[in-house]
Amino acid sequence: MSVDLDITPIKDWGFEFDGPLIIAGPCSAESREQVLETAKGVAKSGAHMLRAGIWKPRTRPNCFEGMGEEGLKWLVEAREVTGMPISVETANPEHVELCLKYNVDLIWVGARTTVNPFAVQALADSLEGSDIPVLVKNPINPDVELWIGALERLNKAGVTKLGAIHRGFSSARATEYRNAPNWRIFIELRRRCEGMPIICDPSHLCGKRALIPAVAQKALDLLFDGLMIESHINPDVALSDSKQQFTPDDLAKVIADLKPRNPAATDENFILSIEKERIRLGEIDDQIVDLLDERMQLSRHIGELKRSRGLALLQPAQWKKTAERRVEEAEKRGMDAHFMLRVFQYIHEESLRQQEDIIAGEE
Repeated sequence: MSVDLDITPIKDWGFEFDGPLIIAGPCSAESREQVLETAKGVAKSGAHMLRAGIWKPRTRPNCFEGMGEEGLKWLVEAREVTGMPISVETANPEHVELCLKYNVDLIWVGARTTVNPFAVQALADSLEGSDIPVLVKNPINPDVELWIGALERLNKAGVTKLGAIHRGFSSARATEYRNAPNWRIFIELRRRCEGMPIICDPSHLCGKRALIPAVAQKALDLLFDGLMIESHINPDVALSDSKQQFTPDDLAKVIADLKPRNPAATDENFILSIEKERIRLGEIDDQIVDLLDERMQLSRHIGELKRSRGLALLQPAQWKKTAERRVEEAEKRGMDAHFMLRVFQYIHEESLRQQEDIIAGEE
């Protein structure tokens, strides 16, 4: 189901940029010199907007938690020197008040704040009547409803220059990323919130410089509206997230290598050829639905047989055999084993639900 939001297109937010919006700058504003030198480098890199953390939500106390209002003064000076608009993360009404006082050009809501509806509502109340653009990072846990809820609260308060930031999700499963991409959550947000600008933050998603260029390109391949990439004049001595920040010179190379994608083709022959493939995909999808329907009918029949013999709903040995066989077959065909396992986990869960209805009907 789509979500009804009043969204101003990103091209009408008042910023000058051609192609994807590139927001770049240090994870944290640490000193006046660091901010100004980084800003000068970022301005030459091809980025369109400067970012910096002013208030840092740290897991443990007694860590560097940002420079506060003093850092905002450095950002304002950097804007005067470079001409770049400035952006900052806010987590409470006091932060918003200071950002409005210093005419910050854009603010974003961090992942730790998005998970808390009380905190988001407090931000929404403090933003009522202002015209500042607001981006909302996804919650730490992969919950699209929580993400949408935060966007709805801000929109209801009159924030129409509104967008989202995909920065990856915490995961119990070890991955090469700091935060798992879970691209399907982004795709679902795009489907549900039509017209919503969405920025990718490959720095927080990856956690390592080496992984960032490929993820940034994938984001553009998926038609993200922009990127937020961290840059520091000397990343090795950064007070926070040193491993995921580029020098401005290296950032310029990353940006130069990016290849924006067209949302639609105009060549008639290409359109005809891809439409032919899409027609066949549609036919296959119809067949999948038919086969799933047939499979669920068989599952319900098995449920009736289990009920007649008083058998348990779950048969672990049979499920283990099925999962291993399908994963092995997938690998033989060059498909991803984890993908195939997830597909059959969903099918198995639905089969059990169907059988549970049959067995429960006896009681």
